[in-house]
Amino acid sequence: MTAARLVAVVGPTATGKSALAIALAQRFGGEVLGCDSTAVYRGIDIGTDKVPAAEQGGVPHHLIDLVEPTAVYSAARYAADAAAVARAVVARGHLPILAGGTGFYYRALVRGMFPGPARDEALRARLERVAERRGTESLHRWLQRVDPASAQRIQPRDRMRLVRALEVYRLTRRPLTEHFAHTVSPIAEFAILPIGLRLPADLLRERVTRRVDQQFHAGLLGEVEQLVAAGVPPGAHAFSGLVYRQVMELRAGVRDLAATRDLIIRENLRYARRQAMWFRREAGVHWLDLAGETPEAVAIAAGVVEAWLSTPQGPKPPRSGAASVGAPGLQTRGDQ
Repeated sequence: MTAARLVAVVGPTATGKSALAIALAQRFGGEVLGCDSTAVYRGIDIGTDKVPAAEQGGVPHHLIDLVEPTAVYSAARYAADAAAVARAVVARGHLPILAGGTGFYYRALVRGMFPGPARDEALRARLERVAERRGTESLHRWLQRVDPASAQRIQPRDRMRLVRALEVYRLTRRPLTEHFAHTVSPIAEFAILPIGLRLPADLLRERVTRRVDQQFHAGLLGEVEQLVAAGVPPGAHAFSGLVYRQVMELRAGVRDLAATRDLIIRENLRYARRQAMWFRREAGVHWLDLAGETPEAVAIAAGVVEAWLSTPQGPKPPRSGAASVGAPGLQTRGDQ
């Protein structure tokens, strides 16, 4: 039996993922599924670079504008929503094409979510106190003793993920990696073709700088003021991601406009490096060292997709290395 199929266009920010996904959807009768943890919020538009309807090329787009900005949207919910949308797209005879750079959401969909034990606030508070007294690296050394595989995967200063990994171990007496081994993707019946975009550092810096300037020119500050005036509290989860977090600090007087712009550029570039590292760990990615909107990228990616579609595929086997509920993986524009 031929498996259902899904193409995923992934990689760092500002590499042209949306443009390539639209071009592939037009060529292969596809529909685009967003994979951006902040674009799921209505009204959070400019800082997430949502593609305007007029520029979507007639291609249906899904998994954007799902919830109000006062809501909290999680990777677990995304995996369930995206799986349902992907099956609906296939049922219509179309090809689902995922586009985005939120690595944790991508992993939750293609590998599954480890539901884990519920948060234990008292235990978390104790772990946080250890980190405060002895440094976050002490949590990493502890994790190396009880779960070496997770310690190798989690950076020594990534306090949130270290706390979650130790929390799971203390509550279950089993390491995260052991839990992951029994986790199955919600779209396990799909064959998945990931296509990654990456660019040289100097070109990426130029594109990020241009994008940030365009965001301010398009009215980023006004968008935030309208949301606040409409009742969205400054502490809303939708404001916690990249771009919006820095704008909220600007409103609070933490730094001036010029410094805010420069900080957003730096944070975007830092984020892009984390994205690149994240997706390099994903298996089977076809990497293109081109911007997604270029004719060369479209032609090469289309050739890869066409060859893949013409080859019989069995169901995608479940893979280990699932995402973990309650532990943000790649910190992105508002990851859960």
